[in-house]
Amino acid sequence: MWNWFSPKGIVFGEGKAASTGLFARQWGRGRALVITGPFLRRSGVVEPVLQSLREAGLLGAVFSDIPSEPTDRHVREALGLFRRERCGTIVACGGGGPIDVAKAVSLLDANGGAVRDYAGVGRVPHPGVPIIAIPTTAGSGSEVSGTTIITEEAAHEKLLVISMYLVPEIAILDPLLTYGMPPALTAATGVDALTHAIESCVSRKATKLTIDFSLRAAGRLARFLPVAFASPDDAEARRECLLGSLEAGIAFTNSSVALVHGMARPLGAKFGIPHGVSNAVLLEAIMRFSLPGAQERYARLAEAMGVVPAGTPLETARAGLGIVSRLVRELHIPRLRDLLSREALDAQLDAMVREAVASGSPANNPRPASPEEIASLYGEAF
Repeated sequence: MWNWFSPKGIVFGEGKAASTGLFARQWGRGRALVITGPFLRRSGVVEPVLQSLREAGLLGAVFSDIPSEPTDRHVREALGLFRRERCGTIVACGGGGPIDVAKAVSLLDANGGAVRDYAGVGRVPHPGVPIIAIPTTAGSGSEVSGTTIITEEAAHEKLLVISMYLVPEIAILDPLLTYGMPPALTAATGVDALTHAIESCVSRKATKLTIDFSLRAAGRLARFLPVAFASPDDAEARRECLLGSLEAGIAFTNSSVALVHGMARPLGAKFGIPHGVSNAVLLEAIMRFSLPGAQERYARLAEAMGVVPAGTPLETARAGLGIVSRLVRELHIPRLRDLLSREALDAQLDAMVREAVASGSPANNPRPASPEEIASLYGEAF
């Protein structure tokens, strides 16, 4: 038995961001607060969204002070603006950061309190105002997920909230908005999407339907992510990477992520490492650890990524691990040792292990990991 959650509407295609006003009129509840990032505002990437809302008479205010790893302070500031301007809809345009803040604003506007009050699974009592999510990366998959991740500044801890009430009302995916991503961001967000595809496929909560989405996403991203990295204006690569991110987002929304994400969040909270990079530096070590627990599914992932089956499922799965390792190197993803010292890692290790376990994601891993094994995996990744 399983449940299936997704937005009420998913719109995909070049130029679709210019129809935001139309969808806000159909799906929203009045004037919109647009939540985006400073670069997207300065560079004009978000302008088609803003202009469409202006023409529809629905542009209420813009909040663009959102970093890639938002905190509860950003949520409080955006919520204050939302209420002062008496908005009834939220339009989130950006990567995972702006979309996560939009979900948290909708959550707190309807339910009060602080983000920590709702950390965990299914603890949100009431739905909030509708969210229109427009991703500019490929990507977090947040435009179709019921998840928000917000760092609590006081504790330096990433809080994970999962609820069907956080799934956006509608997702608008316009590949043109992803053209402005620099190669490093293309790489980091692309590996995040690939990690979603891999973990959702081997998750203990995976179903036949989610596995189909996972496999399509893994194959699409393994093929087109290197092209988008090397040729940022390649229209087919940008389109296929965004579609792969969407497929992976739908998959993990309905099957959950696992050990990689559970261990990656503390790296971001403690050291400010971008989420996609945190996943990438851990992915190879954790895949190697997890292979014995889901040999056949890892083998299917390998085949989806281009491996010709040979020998046992474990041998095929290991060939898939080789593809992932080469891809991470090809995308110039830094190693963990390039991002922090061993002394800094060791000083935070106990807290990171506790937070990883508490997130719940490691429980979905096909091979269980004890706290001692999680600590060892951080060391192996280093």
